[in-house]
Amino acid sequence: MKRLILSASLVLILLTPFFVKAQNALRDQIATIAKSSKGIVGVSILGLENRDTLSVNGSARLVLHSVAKFPIALTILHWVDSGKLTMNQMIHIKKKDLPKTYSPLRDKYPEGNVDVSISDLLGYMVSLSDNDACDILLKVMDGPKPVQDYMLRLGIKGIAIRASEADMASAWELQYTNWCKPIEMTQLLDMFYHGKILSKNSTDFLYRIMTETSTGPHRLKGLLPAGTVVAHKTGTSPTNAEGLSPATNDVGIITLPNGKHMAISVFVCNSTDNETTREAVIAKISKAAFDFYSK
Repeated sequence: MKRLILSASLVLILLTPFFVKAQNALRDQIATIAKSSKGIVGVSILGLENRDTLSVNGSARLVLHSVAKFPIALTILHWVDSGKLTMNQMIHIKKKDLPKTYSPLRDKYPEGNVDVSISDLLGYMVSLSDNDACDILLKVMDGPKPVQDYMLRLGIKGIAIRASEADMASAWELQYTNWCKPIEMTQLLDMFYHGKILSKNSTDFLYRIMTETSTGPHRLKGLLPAGTVVAHKTGTSPTNAEGLSPATNDVGIITLPNGKHMAISVFVCNSTDNETTREAVIAKISKAAFDFYSK
């Protein structure tokens, strides 16, 4: 038995330099891809089974935008698990709750005066990245502060949620108050995936609506094989008159061909390049990581 243990240890010692070299090559590849963004790129990757980590600028404070809807959804579902809310609880929505912004909910009910369940609002917010649904859910919690407080309770100090969608639309600089470090977003994805945050029912529900995300098809999923399961949340800022885009983001969990999973967070911030290029940066980084961790 001792001889077997020694043999296994020797194999591990011999293989480690090759793995480190390969991982360094992936890191260099990601850094090269990032250069084409004309902005700041932050990347964090974690193998959810093998625990291997990789980061490129992963500790930078980068603009969240609608990626914030993931921690908001976690907080709402925590309230459900705690008995403060129920999934079938109806929220009455008035016309004033539906300001003109990106909102499939508003498109469906332009006059308001409708009752929509917490479950359906979560679907609108996560799968469709609906801004009005997001702010309605924030109002249920009396604003962003409970989300920020919950992140801190979870030990996540590198995610700041301070502004609603309406806040960010009211003043350009307010979008910068919602930020995160990619490594902490990946940590949050890891905790979520392993059931350390929500009940199984709530975890399964959120994972499912993240796999149904329709926004950002050319980002994490853009170059992956057809049918690859990706549970993700995108974030996209407006572009100002000078051509500056503070946020083009995508974070999520990718199921690999070997049945294992990879959490990945890619943020392209303060870029002056066009959207096609920004999204291609995310897609290329995702594909490089997918190929590496599928081996």
